[in-house]
This record gives sequence, C-alpha cells and structure tokens, in this order.
Amino acid sequence: MIKLESVNKTYKVGNVDVPILKDIDLSIDKGEYASIMGPSGSGKSTLMNIIGILDRPTRGHYLFNEDNIKNKNQKTLASLRNQSIGFVFQSFHLLPRITAVENVELPLIYGGYKSSDRREKAIYALEKVGLVDHMKQYPNQLSGGQKQRVAIARAIINEPLLILADEPTGALDTKTGEKIMEIFTQFNKEGHTVVLVTHELEIAHCANRIINIRDGKIAEDRRLSYDEFLG
Repeated sequence: MIKLESVNKTYKVGNVDVPILKDIDLSIDKGEYASIMGPSGSGKSTLMNIIGILDRPTRGHYLFNEDNIKNKNQKTLASLRNQSIGFVFQSFHLLPRITAVENVELPLIYGGYKSSDRREKAIYALEKVGLVDHMKQYPNQLSGGQKQRVAIARAIINEPLLILADEPTGALDTKTGEKIMEIFTQFNKEGHTVVLVTHELEIAHCANRIINIRDGKIAEDRRLSYDEFLG
C-alpha cells in the first residue's frame, strides 16, 4: 500500500542544499502495524510527512495504494489525504470553540457530507473510542487522554486506508498512553494499516515491525518475533 522508491528529500537553507532523506526504499503492506523510530534530526518526521502526502520527495517515487503521487496537483492530493489517511498528532489539534463531536465531524465537512450524515458518523466514531458520553463537551473540559481519543475518532471517521500517528502518547502519562495504544492495536486487528512515529522504544514495540531511521537512511527494518511483540 505504501511504496517509496529511492526517495530523497533535500531542503535549501540559504544557498546550501541540506539532505534530509537519502535513497529511502520502503514498502508497507495493507494491514501492517509499523513504527518508525529515530533520534531528533534523523529524518523520521520528514518521512512521515511524505508518507502522509503532506510533502513530496525531491527525487524518487512514492506510490500510495499503487498510485504515484508525483504529478498530482494540490487539490487532488488534499482529497486523497482527506479520504484515505487519518492523522493523529501529539498535540491533538482540536479546535477549542467547538464540541468533541463537532471536531470529529470536520473531515466530513471538507468532504461535503450532509449535516445529518456527519453527526451519525461522528457519534459512531466516538463510540469506537469509548467517548460518546463526552461528545458535547469542549476540548478544555476534557483530559489529555480524552482529547487524544477525540483526535483518533476524527482520524477514523472516513474509514481511512492508513492511520498515521505522530508521537500519539507524547503528551500523555504512561497509563493513559497505554490505553491509547490499545485503541491503535484494536484498529489494526480490524484491518486498518497503522504507522506510528515515535522515539519511545516501548511504544514502538506495540507494533509488529520497527523501522529505524538514522542520518536520513533506514538503519534497520525488522519484524518483531512473537515473544518480542507480546512484550
């Protein structure tokens, strides 16, 4: 489903080209649960942005669901992101002046759904993360874990092919983080492809494949054994 071929990403700083990703070859199949690890500055966030179609490679090819994104315009890419990728971020990115259920509805507003259909789907998504009883509360009335569950409900409302989570437990305490990771594991069991970006080894081991990025290159790519996966 995800295929990167000789992907390079270079940013220009003044008159200097700074390489961030270097000849990345990576495939992630439909239904996989993978984590991307690496220290600060390793290129893992840049790789996440390319996988999430938030950025394009400088060189190389990215095929998402067998579709090469290279020559697609911004409108087409925005539609592809909205319909096929659910994003979960460390800082939640909830709008403070609307309720939990209204936050969850946002991708459907951009998708042109009717109001009644949006509400029905949003309530169902909140039920999936165990938060329907809080749907009329505002973000400032929710705990960190509850905010993240709202963000996850928003990410899954379009039943995306890919759930892409960037440090999803970084702003949470350990116990709350474990509950959030249980939600991702359940979604993967239901058939969603899940890719986590994290610097925490314990979180990375919730997946069954770990991809280590160092100095813009894949330093290690391994699937966990059954014993490792269990803990």
